[in-house]
Amino acid sequence: MIALLTGATAFTEHRPPPRPRPPDGPLGWAGYDAARRRAAARTGEEESVVYGIGSVGGRACVLLSFEFGFLGGSLGGPTGDRLTAAYELALTRRLPLLALVATGGSRMQEGMVALTQLQRVAAASVRLRAAGIPQIAVVRDPTTGGGWATVGAGADVVLALPGAQIGFAGSRVRPPDADPYAYSAEGQFAAGQVDAVVPPGELAAAVAHWLHALGPHGALPPAPVPRALPPAGEPPRTEAADAGTVEAAVTKPADAATEGTADTETANTGTEGAAGAKPANVGTEGAAGAGSTPRLPATGREAVARARDPRRPRAEAYLADCFPVRLPLHGDRSGGTDPGLLTGFGLRADGHPVAYVAQCGTPTRPAGYRAAARTIRLADRLGVPVLTLVDTPGAANDAEAERAGAGAAIADAFAAIAAARVPVTTLVIGEGGSGGALALASPDNTHVTADSYFSVIAPELAAAILKRAPSETGATADQLRLRPQDLVELGIARSIVT
Repeated sequence: MIALLTGATAFTEHRPPPRPRPPDGPLGWAGYDAARRRAAARTGEEESVVYGIGSVGGRACVLLSFEFGFLGGSLGGPTGDRLTAAYELALTRRLPLLALVATGGSRMQEGMVALTQLQRVAAASVRLRAAGIPQIAVVRDPTTGGGWATVGAGADVVLALPGAQIGFAGSRVRPPDADPYAYSAEGQFAAGQVDAVVPPGELAAAVAHWLHALGPHGALPPAPVPRALPPAGEPPRTEAADAGTVEAAVTKPADAATEGTADTETANTGTEGAAGAKPANVGTEGAAGAGSTPRLPATGREAVARARDPRRPRAEAYLADCFPVRLPLHGDRSGGTDPGLLTGFGLRADGHPVAYVAQCGTPTRPAGYRAAARTIRLADRLGVPVLTLVDTPGAANDAEAERAGAGAAIADAFAAIAAARVPVTTLVIGEGGSGGALALASPDNTHVTADSYFSVIAPELAAAILKRAPSETGATADQLRLRPQDLVELGIARSIVT
């Protein structure tokens, strides 16, 4: 398995200092030493884990690999020595840890001594996390028991081989009527416990990309503000395209200059973006050329209609425009997924990594907010800047969402943004529906497109609460001051991007 990833690149094996062991292990289990000798003869290994330093795609890392043929890849005391030594090697060399896992769990012949190795591994993993060193796990067939619950599921990114058996419960200890799909790589992916199911032929490239994205890194620049995308088949909107509408629609602050492009990322150049450089009340910025501004909505009703227009570009288009390579993170690690929220790491054209959280225009579910918080905290720990794309009519408010902990999940997303030490850049690309949108917005670096709005509440709901007739929804939208230019004037947004 190591050779599959490293290819012709050398792998240098390391071994911990040997420790004396009593005959037949700590329990004196009859036949244990003989079983170990047979396993060694069959596999050519002295233990169920091999570790050392190798290179995948030109990226050095600490590799540890389980040998399932050695007593089912089980964890005993000597295995714990090797696992903790691998984590310590990654810590001292400041190299990412890549674990290739195939294990049946703790080794019965060593009893509780074997089981407590899980605590040693967990402590070693925590030390690595605290130092900002990433951990990647590739889970193979089978990965069960304590090995899954520590080295596997405890990694920052979990990749699985197709058809692999994965679960805390091994095949012989499950309920007889248990659904086998739940214990498969595909089932764990569906439940949000695995980030991707990767065929063996694609594994080396995927791991190399992840090693590049996760680092460790030196200081990274903030995520540039993405350029605004026009609807498919349409040129970018400008004042010149509709001067009469613009004259009625645009209201600029007295000191809003039209410098436009001085600190923004131009198309396909990799030039660093706007973080920290432009006063909060400047109206527009972008790539279309100095002095150009988007055609802005004349009314609140128009702003909402444009944000809800099905022809408007969604998150997928923006992410594709920003990142030649995208590495999705999948699920909230609590059994849930939200297809309406995309998270992961992207590699820009200049090679710099950015973590992204992108709403797709649907009500965001609790699992989505938890996945967002997971991604933001991982990026913060690794020193990778964050880009959020806001586009939701609001948080999901059905009974299932409440049972799934909507309030707590939204609170967790707010907290992740608030605690982030890395720069967070936000672009509102469509609907900014109340707290469900604000939970993923940067407090001091939020930008908006001309086809967006941001509001404390949807105008229809506001009119209903105020007991106004439906015909007054447009006037209510105007009162809410939810247009892009309103948001800049109010200091909510820093700019309208083009």
